[in-house]
Amino acid sequence: MIGMDKYKLTKNACYLSGVTMAVSANLSPLLFLTFRDMYNLSFTLIGFLVVINYFTQLIIDLVFTFFNKYFNIHKAVRVTPLIVFIGLILYAVLPKLFPEMAFLWILTGTVIFSVAAGLSEVLLSPVVAAIPSENPESEMSKLHSTYAWGVVGVVILSTLFITAFGSENWMYLALLWSIVPFMAFLMFLKAELPAIDNFSSEQKETKIFNKGIILCTLCIFFGGAAECTMSQWASGFIENAIGVPKIYGDVIGVAFFAALLGIGRTLYSRYGKKIINILLFGMLGAAICYFIASLTLSGGIGIISCALTGLFTSMLWPGTLIYVEEKFENVGVAIYALLAAGGDLGASLAPQIVGIISDKFSLTGFASKLSDMLNISAEQVSMRAGLFAAGLFPVMGVLCILYMKKYFKKEKNNTEMKEI
Repeated sequence: MIGMDKYKLTKNACYLSGVTMAVSANLSPLLFLTFRDMYNLSFTLIGFLVVINYFTQLIIDLVFTFFNKYFNIHKAVRVTPLIVFIGLILYAVLPKLFPEMAFLWILTGTVIFSVAAGLSEVLLSPVVAAIPSENPESEMSKLHSTYAWGVVGVVILSTLFITAFGSENWMYLALLWSIVPFMAFLMFLKAELPAIDNFSSEQKETKIFNKGIILCTLCIFFGGAAECTMSQWASGFIENAIGVPKIYGDVIGVAFFAALLGIGRTLYSRYGKKIINILLFGMLGAAICYFIASLTLSGGIGIISCALTGLFTSMLWPGTLIYVEEKFENVGVAIYALLAAGGDLGASLAPQIVGIISDKFSLTGFASKLSDMLNISAEQVSMRAGLFAAGLFPVMGVLCILYMKKYFKKEKNNTEMKEI
């Protein structure tokens, strides 16, 4: 117990950093229409902010996968929240001072705090995993639940702020949110960090490039795709395809989804076990939710399906990390970085594919026929087609997990035979 108590501040700093990641990932999407109206930006430029966010994180993931031995891990952990703080300050202040170059400064701030988000993805999990604990699975799930609850807070509090003070004051909202990473930075300065594995290149190659790790990376790819596609599309889908006003679409589509995401992770941190079965159940449930949401003409059922996707996808990302901890000894930063890269690739690629399919499908004659047949607009038909296609990611995740179960069972049997 004494060993665990000395890391209490460390865990709290990691949890607050999870909230910081929620600010980095969700503040810009809530301000998209504000940026468009205030600075006359196109949807293409606005959408580029999402792409650059995940692409920057992906680069950081890959850098740490192959070059982590060149970094001081403890220093990187401590400085990460400060990078978010600096990014948010620039993001808020410079567009106010130089409105004619607003997009450049918004993009600059986004890149900076996206770097920190990528570092957080790579470093927070191994820090928490290295802290002595009676139930390490619970601690990992609790860490990832802070991100989900952070999304709920960011969406609700930001919506209330904009409603009360007007969207033209968005920069003050960003400044207020910058307090969160600054507090995490101060906590990390005083916190004691555990020893974290940082393997040499020879050890790293042995650990990463094997079939089991590749399968787990595929699993988190499909999990990231299933989770982040709905989190990014839920608000727009509920507003446009179902016909709910935007403010309710944001709250119901994003906040309710995130709340169930947090509930799922919190429940697992207290009662969860047999993570591989949870992963299989989550992928299957997510696929069903995607298909129901895209096919039903009932607004209520569609909204419930979107929200329930949060519950089913809640453990797909952290659950894969837990499963890796179960199956491999001495998991180092490089493996966590590779897994983060897989998750980020799914999170960035899948929503873009949904958008492309929606755009292409809307131009087909079949979309027009469905529109007339179902008595809904062609845009609603195309969005449903895109969301239906997104359901294929968790379907492939189900197949991946079934193969993973078979593979690791075979590996276990081979190990036991060698010991005999």
